[in-house]
Amino acid sequence: MKASIEQTELLKSMARVQSIVERRTTIPILSNVLLEAKESFLYLRTTDLDIEVLDKVSADVETPGSLTVGANTLYEIVRKLPDGSQVEFLNESGSNQLEIVASRSKFFLSTLPKEDFPIMATEEYDFEFSLKSKVIKRLFDKSKFAMSSEETRYYLNGVYLHPCIENEKNILRAVATDGHRLAQIDIENPGLKNSFSGIIVPKKTVGELRMILENDNDDISISISNNKIRFANKSLTLTSKIVDGTFPDYKRVIPINNDKKLKVNASEFSKAVDRVSTVSSERSRAVKLKLSSGSLQLSVNSPENGKAEDEMFVDYDQDNLEIGFNGRYLQELASQVDGKNVEFSFKSSGDPALMRDVDDESAIYVVMPMRV
Repeated sequence: MKASIEQTELLKSMARVQSIVERRTTIPILSNVLLEAKESFLYLRTTDLDIEVLDKVSADVETPGSLTVGANTLYEIVRKLPDGSQVEFLNESGSNQLEIVASRSKFFLSTLPKEDFPIMATEEYDFEFSLKSKVIKRLFDKSKFAMSSEETRYYLNGVYLHPCIENEKNILRAVATDGHRLAQIDIENPGLKNSFSGIIVPKKTVGELRMILENDNDDISISISNNKIRFANKSLTLTSKIVDGTFPDYKRVIPINNDKKLKVNASEFSKAVDRVSTVSSERSRAVKLKLSSGSLQLSVNSPENGKAEDEMFVDYDQDNLEIGFNGRYLQELASQVDGKNVEFSFKSSGDPALMRDVDDESAIYVVMPMRV
């Protein structure tokens, strides 16, 4: 192999592909990046056996070739090279060493043969459609906070993506829940000719999607099969296994008869929750909401640290109500609101609350109450 590439472009690519590489692995080849120089591109591929990332960058390829080197080591080298310098890769046929030359710096890295690198099997995808990057980003960014981390309920460790019909409209929906809160985000059907039954996109994959969604106006191709999902833009492809499990019937926990409506400024509400939560502890995170006509009182009573109270003037004209929630959950919900005001719908102190952005009916959130 003999190829040269501009440092800035190589650094961007390495930052993307090395992010999925596990720092500790019992399989040495999984710590490596597969470099393939051919035609006028350098292809970079990494995998953890569940996710595979393939990126391509323009390069001056004199001698085609392929090999694997330590991904994190290469990333650190490229990161510390002079900005904008030309980086040259040199590897003699049969050699197990990669020479890297840039400016007055030289590095010699040990390589492993490309034949040892596990490449995800290519397959036919049953469903393919395209969405703007900003649309996909909204679907996942507004739902991922509600994903579970419990290993025992692995089927909740991701975002459930599925098409459905709501109010006679074909929509694509993203849902996430950990049993304490739930997020449901809808977009109009992106042109799906056939309907798939629904897949669970794993938590790690959801976190890595940012590399594909850097530019809001990019067209992102999404391909789905029985056990994989693939996201691709012009240069980068992320392929992931999907969670092998059944997502629960989330509709059963979405309340439909909550008639006590509270409208409040989302930012001011979040700040008030944050203020009273200052005295809360790991053991007592509950924030009590006391609702009366035109008024919302927030309070925290922590046996370890003391008490805190705050009051807000709000749009509320229903029966008096006292209900408690995890303060962190309330702040997370409020942070999803892009508009000015948020609307809470309550039924009683023991029932889940429904929350939505007043200016956005395509997203709803559910949070379970706590005893206070």
